Amino acid sequence: MAKCKFTGKKPMAGNRVSHSQRKTKHWQQPNVQSKRVWDEENGQWVRLRISTRALRTITRKGLQAAARDAGVKL
Repeated sequence: MAKCKFTGKKPMAGNRVSHSQRKTKHWQQPNVQSKRVWDEENGQWVRLRISTRALRTITRKGLQAAARDAGVKL
């Protein structure tokens, strides 16, 4: 299961609906990427599975501040 460590995003369930209104179960996966992020405080690379939204937040705030706000221990 793809789940973001920072935002908690996970797959959402829904239905695909055909023209005849037949409904079949469908999963919408979050945009989760495996990335190496540089940790300034420890001076090392950290491998994370994060959503692209969380990656933008890390870029803006920094890794330690974003982890602190999300409640993630690195």
